[in-house]
This record gives sequence, structure tokens and C-alpha cells, in this order.
Amino acid sequence: MFDIGVNLTSSQFARDRDDVVARARAAGVHGMLLTGTNLHESKAAQQLAERFDCCWSTAGVHPHDASSWSSEVAEAIYTLVNKPEVVAVGECGLDFNRNFSTPAEQEAAFTAQLAMASELGMPVFLHCRDAHDRFLTLLEPWLDHLPGAVLHCFTGTRDEAQACLDRGLSIGITGWVCDERRGLELRELLPMIPADRLLLETDAPYLLPRDMTPKPASRRNEPAYVTHILERVAGWRGEEVQWLEAVTDNNARRLFNIHF
Repeated sequence: MFDIGVNLTSSQFARDRDDVVARARAAGVHGMLLTGTNLHESKAAQQLAERFDCCWSTAGVHPHDASSWSSEVAEAIYTLVNKPEVVAVGECGLDFNRNFSTPAEQEAAFTAQLAMASELGMPVFLHCRDAHDRFLTLLEPWLDHLPGAVLHCFTGTRDEAQACLDRGLSIGITGWVCDERRGLELRELLPMIPADRLLLETDAPYLLPRDMTPKPASRRNEPAYVTHILERVAGWRGEEVQWLEAVTDNNARRLFNIHF
């Protein structure tokens, strides 16, 4: 199994990071993509990916941190994405839900990172929340110049999913789909995602699946739990678990041009 979204740089993993990776490996998780959300976290993610042979990383600036974007940050991210462990530009995109950075700052940072990925021929690891129309407007001109794109942690509507699929995006599904309070709409649209465009992720340490039994003593999510997400998604899609595991693994290999 491959988990495309692990925030392994999080302080929640500071005390037992090695054990977290070991538990994931023991659970059958043979690859993880560590998320970079700003310059500092992108550097840390790359260093962890260099340390653990089952890990790769992204490098970029999340819309929450878009106000930090500058020519100096751009240059440093450019240097990072040329390292062998870094296989995607991002996490980048738009988040108009909380606007920790202004919409204008978010749009500038997003467009700059799309241009960088286009220049380098790298896929993008995308974020979109409450900004669907503007997100697609900014993204669409670059799609023909990018080798691939995944909308990570998708939680949107059926129409939004279809619009992304129509433009060739892959869709990342997290434990959000296991939440009976807010994940039912996402659960219903799972069958519409072509198998070759589906990717699985925990977004650990966030989004612990609510339907795990027994429930972990801690509310912290871990990459080992991507096995639970795989089983649930396969069941809701009416597919065999091992088959879906093989397909989503191949999707990750193809999108990020990696071997595991």
C-alpha cells in the first residue's frame, strides 16, 4: 500500500516518528509521500524522506502559508524539488474557508508553483477548499504542461469531483469518507472515480477514521491506518481489496514516477 498524504513532520510525531514508520511498514505500507506545506516543513519532509527508504516528499507552500511566498522562498523550493526524494510540487492551491493568507496572496503563490512544476515537468499535489471555481480557473491553463495532478483530501461535491475528473485530475481519498457525520456524500460518489485515478491517504496525524474498531487510544491518525481506509473504500466501491490495493499502488508509481 502507498499513503500519498502523511504529515510526518508534525510535532505530534516528534516522540515516536521511527515507531510510526515501523508500524506502517509492519501493516503493509511500503511507501509514503510526506507533505511539505511551507519552506520549513518542505525541508524537514525532504530530510525525512532521505532518512527513510520507504518515503518520498513534496515541496511547496500551502495556501494557509501563501503570505510567506517570496522570490527567496521560490528559489529555495526550486532547489528542494530538484532533490531525488522530492517527487511533486505542493501542497499548493486555494483555501477560501479560513483565509489565513489573503485570496490574492494564495492565487499568486499557487500560480507561481504551477509555473515551477510546469518548467520542471513535475506533478502537483493540490489543495482546494471552498474555492472550486477559482481553483480550476487558475489550474486549467497549466494542465497540458504538467505530467499529472492529484487533488489531495477531496471532500467536495459530486459536481466538483466530475469537474476535476473531466480535467484529468486524480483524486485523493482520506478517512473523511469513514465519518458518518460528514463523509456520507463523499462515500456515495466513490464509485464515480475511475480506478486509475484513485489514490488513498491518511493525512496523518489528522482525520483518524471514526469507524475503526477498536478505536485507537489516541485520536492521532497514523499511516498504518491507510489499510483501514483501503478496506472501507474497496467495500463501498464493490471491489476486491487486494485488487484495489494493486491499482492504487500503480497509480502512485505512475503519478510520482517512483518505484517501491
